[in-house]
This record gives sequence, C-alpha cells and structure tokens, in this order.
Amino acid sequence: MSGMTALQGSLFELDTEPGLGPLSDLVVRHELGRGAWVDLLPGWLGCADEVYDRLLGIDWQAERRQMYERMVDVPRLLRFYGEEERLPHPTLDLARRALNEHYAAELGEPFMTAGLCLYRNGRDSVAWHGDTIGRGRSEDTMVAIVSLGSAREFLLRPRGGGATIRHRLGHGDLIVMGGSCQRTWEHAVPKTARPVGPRVSVQFRPRGVR
Repeated sequence: MSGMTALQGSLFELDTEPGLGPLSDLVVRHELGRGAWVDLLPGWLGCADEVYDRLLGIDWQAERRQMYERMVDVPRLLRFYGEEERLPHPTLDLARRALNEHYAAELGEPFMTAGLCLYRNGRDSVAWHGDTIGRGRSEDTMVAIVSLGSAREFLLRPRGGGATIRHRLGHGDLIVMGGSCQRTWEHAVPKTARPVGPRVSVQFRPRGVR
C-alpha cells in the first residue's frame, strides 16, 4: 500500500445528478488487509465551491470532552444531522442517494445520517480512532466522507501497529472506508504547521454507526 498516491482534484459532470460525478467505473478500491478497504474518487463533487460556501455558514457547535482528568475543547467544530433532519445543501441529498445506489448490494442498508466537522485551520485535528460507537465496534460497515475546502492529510494505520498510509484529500474528493476498516484500522487528520484554510468533512453513515 505504500505506493498509493495522493489525491488530485478533478471534475466530472452528470446531467442526471447536477454537480456530482459518476461512481461506477471511476471509484478505485484499495485493499488494506485484515478485511478492510478504502474506495477513492478525487473531485467527485463538481459543485464543491457552492456546497462549501453554504456549509461554512451553518450552525456549527463547539464541544468539550473528558480527556483523562480534565475537560478539553474538541479541536474542530461539529454538526450532526440525524435521520429526520434536512441536510444543509441539496447536493448532499443527491450525494447520499448516489452512494446508496452504488453501495446498496454490498452494504445491504442505506446511509442515513451525516456528521459534519469543520477544521478551521491547521491547529484543528482529529486523533487516531475508528467509528466504533454502536454497530461499527462489532460489525463490518461503511463510512463515506466527502472533503471540501483546503486539502488536509487523512491517515490510516492498522490497529495494534503498522505502517501509516497517507492520503491528501482535496476539494470535492470522496473516500469510503468499508469492510472491517472501523474495527481493524484507525484513521486521523493530524495538526499541521503549514498555513491552511478551513476544511469541511461530511461523513455519511448507516443507522447505528458513529
């Protein structure tokens, strides 16, 4: 997997799904091992500028969490959209529909929720983790992420140790983690000292996976 390359942005067009590129025949799967895989498609969201501008203005929420013996600020802003909530841009509804159609046979259930993160600058990050709150702890599942805004590194490594795989996710790029990925691998977005602008991550998940 060391030969996997960074993502480069590109645009595709579909008359039936404005702003979205096709998935079939273009998304590329990379087997990670231990039953895990990731699918990658750069530039999937062709209208990324419009969606990104809209998302910057939503009602982002700051959270605090227990870290050892003290409460600390979560180093990013968050917004979770449950199953019954309207997504903040119609293209995100189209994206979820396209993902459901493409992965229906393999996943066996639809993507239902959308968790959004805003990384305001290079000081914002997310530590190593798997999405194992709920069914992801014991079952194979999928998490589909659309990245918008400034490019940031997205890291993957096997649980228990092993080589780190690095992707540079850019504006409109899609990454889907599937199989046992949440249980047998971890992912992270590290801090960076480079000057970078905001990045929004949109994470589509099935019911009961966080």
